[in-house]
Amino acid sequence: MRPPLAPQKSHTWHRPTGEVEDPFAWLIERDNPDTIAYLTAENQYCDEWFAPHAATIEKLFTEIKSRVREDDTSVPVRRGQWWYASRTKEGLPYAIHTRGTSIDHPDERVLIDENVEAGDSDYFSLNAFDISHNDEMLAWSSDTDGSEKYTLRIRNISTGLDMDDVIPNTTWGGTAWSANNEWLFYVVPDEAMRPWQVWRHKVGTPTADDILVFEDADERFFVGVDISRSQEWIIIETSSRTSSEAWLLRADSPTAPLTCVRPRTPDVEYQVDHWGDMFAIVTNENAPDFKVVTAPVSAPDTWTDFVPHEAGSRVMQFDCFSGFAVLHRWRNAQQEIVVVGHDGTQSLISVLDEPHELELDSNPNFVTDELRINYQSLTTPHTVADYTLSTGALMVRKQTEVPNATLGDYVSSRVWASATDGTKVPLDIVHHKNTGLNSTAPVLLYGYGSYEASMAPWFSPGRLSLLDRGWVWALAHPRGGGEMGRNWYLDGKLLNKRNTFTDTIACAKHIASSGIGRADGIVIRGGSAGGLLVGACVTMEPSAFAGVIAEVPFVDVVSTMSDPSLPLTVTEWEEWGDPRVEPWASYMESYSPYDNTLAAAYPPIFVTAGLNDPRVSYHEPAKWVARLRHVAPESTVILKCEMGAGHGGPSGRYDRWRDEARTLAFALWCVEINR
Repeated sequence: MRPPLAPQKSHTWHRPTGEVEDPFAWLIERDNPDTIAYLTAENQYCDEWFAPHAATIEKLFTEIKSRVREDDTSVPVRRGQWWYASRTKEGLPYAIHTRGTSIDHPDERVLIDENVEAGDSDYFSLNAFDISHNDEMLAWSSDTDGSEKYTLRIRNISTGLDMDDVIPNTTWGGTAWSANNEWLFYVVPDEAMRPWQVWRHKVGTPTADDILVFEDADERFFVGVDISRSQEWIIIETSSRTSSEAWLLRADSPTAPLTCVRPRTPDVEYQVDHWGDMFAIVTNENAPDFKVVTAPVSAPDTWTDFVPHEAGSRVMQFDCFSGFAVLHRWRNAQQEIVVVGHDGTQSLISVLDEPHELELDSNPNFVTDELRINYQSLTTPHTVADYTLSTGALMVRKQTEVPNATLGDYVSSRVWASATDGTKVPLDIVHHKNTGLNSTAPVLLYGYGSYEASMAPWFSPGRLSLLDRGWVWALAHPRGGGEMGRNWYLDGKLLNKRNTFTDTIACAKHIASSGIGRADGIVIRGGSAGGLLVGACVTMEPSAFAGVIAEVPFVDVVSTMSDPSLPLTVTEWEEWGDPRVEPWASYMESYSPYDNTLAAAYPPIFVTAGLNDPRVSYHEPAKWVARLRHVAPESTVILKCEMGAGHGGPSGRYDRWRDEARTLAFALWCVEINR
């Protein structure tokens, strides 16, 4: 099994830091036959490398599959006179979406069978799923290659047939129906795959007659459209990493001019929802961790404080219902949901004592006395519950069944690691109750730490295969995420980005020094920007890890951020900086995994990519693997590139389970060879 070696071709980058040779830059040329030949060779080598582990992979796959009820139905959700649900069937990879006239029979009519729509495609992703106000039509969109270019269709629900309206190349920016059900608003991307235009389509007319409603030419801004829960206002939001702007349109006047809530201001962000005779707005204006203000419908730019700013308590969202609203926030690395009355009174919904995820579930009705939520933790499966406002009672409607597992056997907790500057970094761990935290257990350490994305602990049936084998699974919350407030994010971006990586290394060292796990048995895992995290960590301190799992990793940071023609580069400068100029050039070059991959004894590394990935182009992981092979020929490096998928990898659940089994088998091998 001799690993493939990518040809080296001369290429020089002219950077502010000086000229840099990059012999693998040519891999960005997707249409170059050498590129496809190299990726194909890597996939063949990957298959050959994993072949001796086939029995382990099959055993892990069988374990994962055995812990999932393959025939399952979601908790029905009422919207108007109809009850909506989705279900899975044994042997089928995708969900079936239905509705019915009662909670006991939500499957009387199939709306979308993803298995049918996928057909012979190896990949399928359902995006838009938007019922018209009169319940007669369904706007739905799908992607069949992972490129995130969605085809939007309108289905007549009574006949089950799609109408002639077909709109190609839409994006994930949302949809909205007009009140009279005649118009559908949707979003399209520009050439860089940035959602940038909102269009209005009249049902039953040629798409060539669609009308452009809104456009944002500023390449830093992403555009989205939605309708308020009250169904009275269509809201268009456009936002960059540091500022935002919203425009309003009455749903019953779909052809009227838009109204701007407030023109964009540098470093001021806001989000709008409709709440009776006012708008409720979440903003960071004079409030670093955000606050809630209200504004009259007649004067949306006149703001009055409603929920005041609280330092360290990051307000994420404010969802409005007729008689109350729901405040979402992160406080001390824990999600919270708070019911807020029109008079400002607050009531916290409590569900679990251990660190957990807590979200609103589907709540389509504006007028209601019940709130549907869902929660999970490292030891608690996904749970759906209804909270009754009048009584404060919480009723569990469904907890995902986990066959062939005794959930009481697992224990989770939170510990705190000390970063190099003394900052305390949250670290959530889970293990089998019989696994001693005495420096003997192998550990899988997972991290992300970018874009102010907060990683709430989640339950995973696949993870149990590690825990049952005596592993500890750990979730790091490094700076760059949003778990501890806006400053936690600011301290892990731009010229503070290295904190994300040193925080994670500090978590690994805490695991070793505190006895949580083996010092020589830590496997680090992350995807996308989390792939950057693991790449940076292993190039900074390769001896700290027994193995590395980098999924669609963003590792060629300087080259990608220097090329504004690549998808999403310009929108990312506010997150990473622009390396075409100093001080960003030197700073980003100091941590970019590709640029810092030098001769060293690297632990085994498993890398994934997607040929159609619009977020992290396949060429970044491919280039990194090529360089690793060149500078560290004795290290085990494996690349798996999905040739018909994108950023999320395979779409079918069975394929995802098998992928996870392969990944876990790699982790097990990394630790086994280190004994």
